[in-house]
Amino acid sequence: MASSGPTSGKKSLNTVTLLFKLPYYTQWGQSLLITGSEPALGSWNVKQGLSLSPVHQDNELIWCGKVSVAAAFTCEYKYYVVDDNKNVLRWEAGENRKLVLPSGVQEGDIIEIRDWWQDASEALFLRSAFKNVVFNATEGVKKESQSASLNKSLDPEDIVVQFVISCPRLESGSTVVVTGSNPQLGRWQAQDGLKLTYVGDSLWKAICVLRKSEFPVKYKYCQISQAGNSSLELGPNREVDIDLSSPKQSRYVVLSDGALRDEPWRGAGVAVPVFSIRSDEDLGVGEFLDLKLLVDWAVNSGFHLVQLLPINDTSVNGMWWDSYPYSSLSVFALHPLYLRVQALSDAIPADVKEEIQQAKKQLDKKDVDYEATLSSKLSIARKIFNLEKDKVLNSSSFKQFLSENEEWLKPYAAFCFLRDFFETSDHSQWGRFSQFSKEKLEKLISEGTLHHDVIHFHYYVQYHLYMQLSDAAAYARKKKVILKGDLPIGVDRNSVDTWVYPTLFRMNTATGAPPDYFDKNGQNWGFPTYNWEEMSKDNYGWWRARLTQMAKYFTAYRIDHILGFFRIWELPDHAATGLLGKFRPSIPLSQEFLSEGLWDFNRMSRPYIRQEILEEKFGSFWTVIAANFLNEYQKQCYEFKEDCNTEKKIIAKIKTSPEKSLWLEKEDSIRRGLFDLLQNVVLIRDPEDPTKFYPRFNLEDTSSFRDLDEHSKNVLRRLYYDYYFARQENLWRQNALKTLPVLLNSSDMLACGEDLGLIPACVHPVMQELGLIGLRIQRMPSEPNTEFGIPSQYSYMTVCAPSCHDCSTLRAWWEEDEGRRSRFYKTVVGSDEEPPSRCTPEVVHFIVQQHFDAPSMWAIFPLQDLLALKDKYTSRPAPEETINDPTNPRHYWRFRVHVTLESLLDDKDIQATIKGLVTSSGRSFPGKKVEGADESGEKLSKVQLNGKA
Repeated sequence: MASSGPTSGKKSLNTVTLLFKLPYYTQWGQSLLITGSEPALGSWNVKQGLSLSPVHQDNELIWCGKVSVAAAFTCEYKYYVVDDNKNVLRWEAGENRKLVLPSGVQEGDIIEIRDWWQDASEALFLRSAFKNVVFNATEGVKKESQSASLNKSLDPEDIVVQFVISCPRLESGSTVVVTGSNPQLGRWQAQDGLKLTYVGDSLWKAICVLRKSEFPVKYKYCQISQAGNSSLELGPNREVDIDLSSPKQSRYVVLSDGALRDEPWRGAGVAVPVFSIRSDEDLGVGEFLDLKLLVDWAVNSGFHLVQLLPINDTSVNGMWWDSYPYSSLSVFALHPLYLRVQALSDAIPADVKEEIQQAKKQLDKKDVDYEATLSSKLSIARKIFNLEKDKVLNSSSFKQFLSENEEWLKPYAAFCFLRDFFETSDHSQWGRFSQFSKEKLEKLISEGTLHHDVIHFHYYVQYHLYMQLSDAAAYARKKKVILKGDLPIGVDRNSVDTWVYPTLFRMNTATGAPPDYFDKNGQNWGFPTYNWEEMSKDNYGWWRARLTQMAKYFTAYRIDHILGFFRIWELPDHAATGLLGKFRPSIPLSQEFLSEGLWDFNRMSRPYIRQEILEEKFGSFWTVIAANFLNEYQKQCYEFKEDCNTEKKIIAKIKTSPEKSLWLEKEDSIRRGLFDLLQNVVLIRDPEDPTKFYPRFNLEDTSSFRDLDEHSKNVLRRLYYDYYFARQENLWRQNALKTLPVLLNSSDMLACGEDLGLIPACVHPVMQELGLIGLRIQRMPSEPNTEFGIPSQYSYMTVCAPSCHDCSTLRAWWEEDEGRRSRFYKTVVGSDEEPPSRCTPEVVHFIVQQHFDAPSMWAIFPLQDLLALKDKYTSRPAPEETINDPTNPRHYWRFRVHVTLESLLDDKDIQATIKGLVTSSGRSFPGKKVEGADESGEKLSKVQLNGKA
């Protein structure tokens, strides 16, 4: 029987005292408390939790707290840091602690529980990527009872010590012992140490009875492999002591010692979109079942991870624009593009088999033909569906799939039907179906409708995609390879999600990014921004459902544009570029102007267009521009006409104006010039509150700013810095701490955040606090005033890579800019010689090995960069290997690796080369270097890099 709280007055129940102790340094105004699953610890209500008091002990600050409970008490609990009003500031990471008291405790006993704060980086190894894939060492290990029992009666001089250690990185077949300075712990002989038993959740426990005279006791934990080899944990000796002077001594001491101390584990992986891989079996594009071959290649190359781009359905426009994988039609549905039609049935008719073979030949091209490939696959799938729909739709497997996924699958199928019926995904044009309701949905998908087969076809395709991806995911887990997915920051405004959940999105806005490395004019992705206030009402249920769905296939994921969970760059929906945005949430400028003597807001917030600016920008053609696009409201002062006063209106007018013959072959330059005029402001007025303003990004680059008086300039410079780099930090931190923990707690996947771009100061501390792994790309250093990152200086909680899908490959980057190449050669390689103009395999080897040797937890390489280690894979022009150009919103995502996975598996040389790099850096074995391996890529001589060896 477990107590639910203090038991004073209940004589029939033995009561004991729990004394919690935790070393932790706090700041002024902060304190610690415990809350847990039982009333004695607040029933998970932080305000009712057990408050702790600080005690200085030697050089440590120990937080202590007592509570009386029944002797059979069990509970789960966690430590929290709170302010003076018990508002939560942070909490420890990892799973809830589980408290089970040692058997034999008697009335009046004091059980002292000595805990360590659970750090987020330690908790990472309890995520499924490690627990169920890379290590999985405790699979099949017999799980013992949590409650340890004594084999002897105690006398007054005995103290019972319970050792508890977390070992998530244990090698398969290993056991754990504690060894130390006294006989019961083996006198530092591991084979004679106290053997611990496995109790679940990576925890190992043992109890030991020690005499008071034996304290203090020094000890360490030790792994013993299946072969009998012992490995003592790193760091100084641990020590347990008791206070012999105390009148009420603890009879039991529970040492919750955190994690076994070992070398930092580092892994390696390969990144490639599914659409980019090529196999003998695919039909025009990489497919989910091809991932098995990719996993085999990864294993042979020493990798533990395969990273993909988003794989959700993006079929919004019905054309190649839909190749953009970050613009989801549904955040739950998988893309039919990745379906292997040959695997749909064991009884495909001969004529359909012939059609598949013909399609394979026609679509086996250098790049993906998105439209032809998708059309061909859906056509073939419909034929097979018509032949076997009754068999599949009545199968128990399909019925289970439908039951588990109907919440998103039924709206998705209905949306696809309506999209095709109305020939548009813009659901605002669907008449009475524009507004979603469950009643309308049930009528659309009900039995007996003429289109019921269409609805069932979409179910059928999603079912087979689920089966094929699940098969590949299970294969990856079996091979100890993490499958890492990608969580896009947005959804298409014409999507299932905006149709079904319109209140979760701000449909009159667009998402993007301010000017950065990727684009000096900023980016406009077109997605509506999120209505976080509305999402919070059900504790972000839509996000939790997304992560739950992802976890069916992946054991790790990349959070696209993690900065958007701190603040998002929000643009009006009439914007075409990403420049005239503001951060949401953010504290705008308002009263500051008046106190500084600035009052002419119209001058600063409307486009500043003067005749001399027009003459400078358009030359003699300025009069045509003024006549067609502008009104002169004052001598030599102009404003845009109503029909072209936004970026999208400008685009439309240039294309459709009756006067367009005047600017034929000049459209692009005129559009850019008019955009420049429209963007020539220093302040952006809030569309929802005209008394509030936001400083335009890079406002000093505008002639509007340059023509202001010096006082106004100085005030604006100061307010600009305050807005972008000071006043928002606490707001953005609080915003991230509301949303990101929900994502992280929605699944046990390992989470990595793409933290590139303009990084607020609060981002990295929050990511560290939450155990989020960041991203480091060498050409995009996060350090100020630095052109190239130094991989050897990266922090552990990062993924490092020489390039990514959003930039040119390593080869293209090296060869496209001579000046930059020379600077890299001098500052990073350390040579004053002329670098090779071609990115030779030796150059690639040097840069790749720098990343393998980095302290980062993960080194993940685009497949193109790895293949560049061998000359025979570099025949294709390097720019053609680029996956995405972020400066082009209509980029065609179609790159395919020119060699099949079967051929790569046959190439033992490239696999051996990569595996040699992996093992020499210690990434294939936890914390171990391979004897005789090169210590770093810098062993390559400058002569070798120049290709003159």
